[in-house]
Amino acid sequence: KKTEVPGVMAKADIKPKSMHRAKIWSDDVENLYRFQQAGYRDEVEYKQVKQVDVVECWPETGFIKKLQRKDNTFYYYNKQRECEDKDVHKVKIYVY
Repeated sequence: KKTEVPGVMAKADIKPKSMHRAKIWSDDVENLYRFQQAGYRDEVEYKQVKQVDVVECWPETGFIKKLQRKDNTFYYYNKQRECEDKDVHKVKIYVY
């Protein structure tokens, strides 16, 4: 199902119950970092906003390969880790 007006789905979407910040790097933290760079909370919000079922990932690492921002520009990511240790504490982990 696609809605004609973007953002209509957002009102009926799943809201996180709580949020905490990452303390150590992991594969999950890496992918959350990539979603948050592109302007989304996480994979849940990205799939709701962009109406996609699958997020494109690197087969070798499982990290996200590309994301489409809300203004329709694309972010392309490397196969390797991009979230440096100094940025780990900035990553928000949402609990549903």
